[in-house]
Amino acid sequence: MFTGLIQAVGHLAASTAVGGDRRLRFATNTLPFADAELGESIACNGVCLTVVAFDAAHFDADVSTETLGLTTLGHLSVGTPVNLERSLRLGDRLGGHLVSGHVDGVGHVAEVRNEARGQRWRFTAPKALLRFIAHKGSIAVQGTSLTVNSVDDLGFEVMLVPHTLEHTSFGRMAVGAPVNLEIDTVARYVARLQETEGWA
Repeated sequence: MFTGLIQAVGHLAASTAVGGDRRLRFATNTLPFADAELGESIACNGVCLTVVAFDAAHFDADVSTETLGLTTLGHLSVGTPVNLERSLRLGDRLGGHLVSGHVDGVGHVAEVRNEARGQRWRFTAPKALLRFIAHKGSIAVQGTSLTVNSVDDLGFEVMLVPHTLEHTSFGRMAVGAPVNLEIDTVARYVARLQETEGWA
């Protein structure tokens, strides 16, 4: 599990074909990584990946063709910045919201507007996900926990404060860029309960 609070912006350092899948190597940059372990989970742009090798400045993860096709990881080129977050430990603060690292769909940056010291960002989202996105609810975009400011039949808007723009990859993204979306876990289960209400 993760919180959606990005700990560092790394970048894709290498991508190698291995047995039909790919092994991706990420530069960790400022990610706290001194106590890294094989097999631990790291969210990369919101995708939960398993560390299969690492050194002081990088980690490797094997990524299936399905994950590459269903997330933005398949669009990465060497040097592309990525949001990184290590998994929660018992006792850690939960400053964002509970994020599983299981991407529900891919949206796109539709519009960016300056607003005071921050920016208002609009994203498109797959129609199947929009019913889970609520005004003032939480959503993870590229692994970042954000609060929904408005939602309609085509997408949703969020406000990004200067800190978020500086400490995530959003400040380096352009209109049209694909983004990983993970809906709030609570919304997912509430919807499921409504669907099965009355079942014996």
